[in-house]
Amino acid sequence: MRSTADRIRQALSFEIIGLLVVTPLFAWLFDHPIGDMGMLVLLGATAATTWNYLFNLAFDHALRWRRGDVRKTLPLRIVHAVLFEVTLLVILLPIFAWWLGLSLLAALVMELSFAGFYVAYAFVFTWAYDTLFPPQRSGQMT
Repeated sequence: MRSTADRIRQALSFEIIGLLVVTPLFAWLFDHPIGDMGMLVLLGATAATTWNYLFNLAFDHALRWRRGDVRKTLPLRIVHAVLFEVTLLVILLPIFAWWLGLSLLAALVMELSFAGFYVAYAFVFTWAYDTLFPPQRSGQMT
């Protein structure tokens, strides 16, 4: 299991790199001012950072309970990335609609675009992070 400090480093680095890539890209794609998109992405990142920590902690607990090991196979990495993004989509959809003054349907299209980007990004980032900072194999919970 990962330590609390490691989980915080993982969540923060995930969000910071994501912000630097997605803000200008989506401001351009959806033709919104970068300031508006930046604030929206920052609000989303704050929610996502908190959710990232809680989701990864719960996912690791579930893996350890079901399999006795927190290491992820390729299929588990796919499930992990998709589940994270689906749950985050439910959390963020009303925020997107409200902030940009969009209908829920228009916000859903935008949010699905973000989710598509972040599913791929979460998969690559988590794999790279696990390679650079492998989880401990100890049965200790931290």
